[in-house]
Order: sequence, then C-alpha cells, then structure tokens
Amino acid sequence: MGTMRLLKPLVVSVSSLFFVALSGFAHGFVMTPRSLINRLSQSSYYLTTKELWFDQTLDHYSPYDHRQFKQRYYEFLDYFQVTDGPIFLKICGESSCNGISNDYLGVLAKKFGAAVVSLEHRYYGKSSPFKSHTTENLKYLSSKQALFDLAVFRQWYQESLNLKRNRTGAENSWFVFGVSYSGALSAWFRLKFPHLTCGSLASSAVVHAVYNYTDYDKQVGESAGPECKAVLQEITELVDRSLETNKKELKEQFGAAELEIDGDFLYFLADAAVVVFQYGHPDALCTPLVEAKKAGVDLVAAYAKYVKEYFVGTFCVSVETYNQKHLKNTAVKEGSSDRLWWFQVCTEVAYFQVAPSNDTVRSSKIDTKYHLDLCKNVFGEGIYPEVDVTNIYYGGTNIAGSKIIFTNGSQDPWRHASKQTSSPGMPSYIITCHNCGHGIDMRECPQSVSSIEGKNCIANGI
Repeated sequence: MGTMRLLKPLVVSVSSLFFVALSGFAHGFVMTPRSLINRLSQSSYYLTTKELWFDQTLDHYSPYDHRQFKQRYYEFLDYFQVTDGPIFLKICGESSCNGISNDYLGVLAKKFGAAVVSLEHRYYGKSSPFKSHTTENLKYLSSKQALFDLAVFRQWYQESLNLKRNRTGAENSWFVFGVSYSGALSAWFRLKFPHLTCGSLASSAVVHAVYNYTDYDKQVGESAGPECKAVLQEITELVDRSLETNKKELKEQFGAAELEIDGDFLYFLADAAVVVFQYGHPDALCTPLVEAKKAGVDLVAAYAKYVKEYFVGTFCVSVETYNQKHLKNTAVKEGSSDRLWWFQVCTEVAYFQVAPSNDTVRSSKIDTKYHLDLCKNVFGEGIYPEVDVTNIYYGGTNIAGSKIIFTNGSQDPWRHASKQTSSPGMPSYIITCHNCGHGIDMRECPQSVSSIEGKNCIANGI
C-alpha cells in the first residue's frame, strides 16, 4: 500500500491526465453477484433522459453481413465549449441505459467544458437487434462487438458534430469513462482504439476474467470483519443443515419458495449478504446480525428478516432474478438484463463466484459445477466461458495500455478482478474507507456537484 492521502489528489490525478492527454492533441485523434455487478447506485436525477438513436452494424467482423439495428444514446451539451471542448464518452454497461446520471462525471464535465455522450450497450435496454433473445440470436453479444460499437459511434458522432459546426476534419479530444464491466470496456477501448481517445478512467474495472473467482468470497469475509464474518458463516452452516431436512419451510421463510434449484436459493442468500459490502452499506447487515447473535435470537430468522426487508425491500432485488426458469425466458424486455449478462458470463468472463475450499462465507454448494450446469441449462450445450481467450485478447491485469486510470474501493469484492498495481502510464488507486464499495469514485465520493473535492475519502496509490 502507498501513502494514505485524501481523495483530492486522486481528483488531481484525473485532472492531470486530462491535461497531459489533451496537450498536443487539440487537433488530432484523442462495470454480479448474479446481477449485482449491474445494480449501480443511481443519482436522484439525470443530466438528460432524452433518447437519441444511431444505426449500428450488427456484426463488425463480417464483410458480408450488412444488417443494422437501432442503438440508443444520449448527449448533454450544457457545459460544452463548442470550439475545442473535450467529449466525455460514458460507456453504459450490462443494464438498461436510461439517461446520463448527474454524478461525478457532471462535475468533471463542468470543470473541463466537456460534452457528455453515452451509448447503450448492444442488446440491453432498448438496443436489442432481435425480437427474441434465443441463444442463437445472442451470438453477437460480446465485449469485442461492443467495443466496435463504441468506435463506430465515436467516429459518427464526431463527423455529425463537425457537420453541425460547419467544420471539416476537426477532432475534439475524447476521454472515456466506465464503471465495473463498462469500466473494463473503458480500459479496453483505450487499449484497442488508442487513436480514438486520449485517455480512460476505469472505475472498478473488471479487466481480468476469472474462471473460479474465490477471491470474491474472501473479500466479503475481510470486508465484514471477524465478528460479522463469524455470524454469516454460522448462518450459512445453519441454512445448509436446514436445507437437508426442512427445505420447503426454509425457502418460504425467505420468501423464495419459487427457487426450486437449491443452488439458485443459496446463491440468492449469498448475494443478499455481499451486496452491502459491494455497494458500501455494511452496517445495514452486520449491525442487526451481530446484535441478534449477542441477544441469542434465531440467526436464520434474523437473516430472513434482513433479506426480505433490505435486500428485496430496500434494495429492490427480485427473487425471480435467481430462478433459472426466468433466465431461460427469451422474451425481449427493456428492464430485464439477467439472461443477457449471464450469457456474457457463460461465454467470455466467467467470474464464477464459487466458495473457497476453506473459511468460506457462502455455501460450499455454490461450486463450479453449479455454474456450469446453469450455463448448460439456460443456454444449451456447447456454452463455456473462454476465460483464457479473453485474457489473451485484452491482457488481463497485464493490460499493455497507456493513459488509463484504474480506481477501486477497498471493500469491493470485485477489486481483485481489476488492476490494483500501478504501471507506467496506468496509475492505480485504492480508495479506502469503511464503506468504499463498487465505483465509489464515480458514484458516492465525491458527490457534491458544486465542489470538485466533494467529501473526504482516502486514496491509496499503489
């Protein structure tokens, strides 16, 4: 770990990269648990929700297939310095993109006089090429196709802007932003299309595909702390035991009777716990459970209360999300991205959140076989995550890019799939605090639109 310091130097680092990247380029080319990776904290309002549309190529790798589909995007120009202001490309990830949220990106846009544009990821939200998401129709859903979408859109938008401004061949400086999976896309876009962007911010960027991601559960235990971790492990043991003798009543107790597959039920319970560490609300879980333990209260009942009131109630997670029958549904629905993300999991990145061989927080029944069986059951034979191919193509944590900033929250279980060590041209920061979770730098700290410094957090340069 590097020297502790306030988040302000991280802001300065982001700003510095802008200045370094923009200098000399004024006229040149310039990211669940199950579905938790895409459950982003939303701002109370958006900078814009006005939908715009772009005709996108379906298959960028075929010289013969000329099919296109409508891809949704947004633009925000209120802070844009028309002549030479930069353009911030905010990448939407594995969920419906409903606008440009008023988060820290808005602060930076105001500071740098930037336009903000955001392109919805293919297949998600309203940007599906097909009327049915059969496994066959999902074959064009990949990070590689998505990166080409961004490149083609970037070129088209620049040309459209030039046409509106009566300019020829002009190039604004482009900077790319993303969180989580879209954070990985941000880093990969800079890697694969360095001539189209002057830099990238990759927040909680899961650039390293992992087959058996045991570090996820290990981080949950570390973030929980010894006392809370011990209680969670005891609950897991009690649930596993009850599942053998009292299955029906147990699932009903958690409001999850529809989850007929035991692995689905156990995954649901595991995610219910990890969400508070991933998104920076550990006390919502640990405080009531530790108090219940000290008071001698039934721990399974206490956890069921938390799951129903917080995970399902406050956090608005649907039990159906964990039902493989639901994942097999091929209907195109704007608000449902579960089947889509699982297809990417089962073909490209895995991130199988399996239980470690010892000292696990989640049930040991959540293993590799469960995940592989899910992929086969939901998508059919022959579906397998080509993790090695993904890492060879992008480089994993050995990504050979430049002018990419990596940031991660200290309590985020996903940080172990990100680049956590600085290298030339690619600084890495761990933002450290009690509740520093997924995408903390872009979503929660700072969050004051009126102040570039925002709230006080601590960042470690590694």
